[in-house]
Amino acid sequence: MIRIRSDQFPSILLILLTILAFAAFWSIMDMVLLGASLAIVLIPLHHRLSLRMRPWISASVMTLAVLGVFCLMGLVTLAIFSANSSSLTLMFSTIGNWLNDPMTNPMAYGIPLSKTSLSTLLNEGTALFVDYQKTLIAYLPIILFKMFVFFFTLFMLFLRGEELRTKIISHIPAALKKYISRLSDVTGDTLYAIYIVQIAIAVLTFFIAIPVFWLLGYGNIIFYAYFAAFCELIPIIGSSTAFILIGAYALALGDTRGVLILFFLGYLVVSLVPEVYVRPVLIGRRVKINPVIMFIGIIGGILTMGLAGFVLGPLIIVLVITSYRMYTEERKERNASSMADNEELAGIF
Repeated sequence: MIRIRSDQFPSILLILLTILAFAAFWSIMDMVLLGASLAIVLIPLHHRLSLRMRPWISASVMTLAVLGVFCLMGLVTLAIFSANSSSLTLMFSTIGNWLNDPMTNPMAYGIPLSKTSLSTLLNEGTALFVDYQKTLIAYLPIILFKMFVFFFTLFMLFLRGEELRTKIISHIPAALKKYISRLSDVTGDTLYAIYIVQIAIAVLTFFIAIPVFWLLGYGNIIFYAYFAAFCELIPIIGSSTAFILIGAYALALGDTRGVLILFFLGYLVVSLVPEVYVRPVLIGRRVKINPVIMFIGIIGGILTMGLAGFVLGPLIIVLVITSYRMYTEERKERNASSMADNEELAGIF
C-alpha cells in the first residue's frame, strides 16, 4: 500500500488545485499556454537584457515589444484587407449567389458538401474576412480579455519564471532532477522550433503562392498571396482555407482551369506540402523525432485542443518519446553495470 508522507500533502494539493483551475478556466487556458510557451522561447533574450537593466524593466520592455509586433501585424493586415475589401466582397457575393442559385449543385462538381454546409462555411468566412470590423466589435470584450491574459502571463513569466522554475525543481526528489532538467531543455528546443517553423512556413507560403496566383490570372496577386500567408500564420485556419475560398470563387465563375490550378498547385503544393512534409521534418530534425510521428502530434493537437494544441500536440509527443528514451537508456546503463559487476565477480572467483 502506498503511503503519503505529511510533507507531500502541500505538493499534492497544489497539483490538484492546478488541475481544477485548468478545468474551470479552460476557455482562456489557450492564452495562458500560448503566453507561457512564448515566454519560454524568449526568456534567454530577457536574461541578456536583465544584465543591462532591472528585471522588471526588461520584462516590461519584452512584453511591450511583443505587443508592438502583434499590433503592427494587426494594423498591416487590417490595412491590406481594407484596401482590398472590394475584391473580398465580390468574391464572397459571387460564391453566395452561386450557392443560392437553384440551378447549381456542388455535388455535380464532386464537392462532398451540401449547399447548407457550404453556406455555413461561407457565412463564417464572411464574418472573418469581409465583415471583420463588425466581428471585432461584437467580440471586442472577449478579445481584450484574452489579450490581457496572454500578455499578463507573458510578463509574469518573464519576471518570475526563473524563480518559479527553481522553486518547483527544489521540491522534486534528487533522483528525478536529472530527468526534469533534460525534459526542460527539450521543451525549450521544441517550442523554439514550433514558433520559428510557423513563421518560416508563413513567409514561404507567401512567396510560393505568388506564381500560383499569377498563373491564375485574377489580378491582386500580392494580396491573394498575403491572404494565403496570413491564413497559414494562424494554425487553426491554415493556407488551405484561402485556396478553398478562392477555388470556390473560380468554381462559381465557371473557371475550370482556375479550379484545377488552385487545387493542384495551390491546395496540394503550396498548402499541403509544407504542412505534411516541411513542418514535421524541420521540427522533427530539431528534436530528433520521426517526421510522421511529429505530423500526428501537430495535426492531432490542433484537432483535439484547438489553438493550444498547436503547441501542446507536438510538445506532448516530444516529451513522451524523450521520457521513453531516457527510460531505455537508464535500463541499458543498469544492464551494462550489472554485467560488469558479474564479470568482476567471476574474475575474482
